[in-house]
Amino acid sequence: MQTEMNVRSENVLLREEMGDVLREYRQRQGRTLREVSSSARVSLGYLSEVERGQKEASSELLESIAKALNVPLSHVLRLVADRMDIAQGRPTPAMRRAAAHAAHVREDAMRESLIGAPLVEIPDSIPDAVIERELMGVRR
Repeated sequence: MQTEMNVRSENVLLREEMGDVLREYRQRQGRTLREVSSSARVSLGYLSEVERGQKEASSELLESIAKALNVPLSHVLRLVADRMDIAQGRPTPAMRRAAAHAAHVREDAMRESLIGAPLVEIPDSIPDAVIERELMGVRR
């Protein structure tokens, strides 16, 4: 899979990516640091340092901030992981799935063009009812 990605030459830090993602969620919601810090029960200054990537937040604090932003922490972590992959020049899992799907679609199209007819899906297994019916005929 050939994709052009901007690879950062410096180290990608988890705390900086985490801060960027949290800030982006907050800003997209049009909320202030004060509103989120109050809802998350964390000081405004500390939340600001987390967003700027100056502090490593504990998992408990990250859960509290994510809850205050009404977003599952798993979504925040997934987005952070994707951003780190991209920054380091690696495709994300979603990018790999999309490339595999596109390759499968191209392969099907090529087969269809070679045989001149659409492909017919053949099930991986024979349904139990068909097997039972066939066995009943053999037993008689």
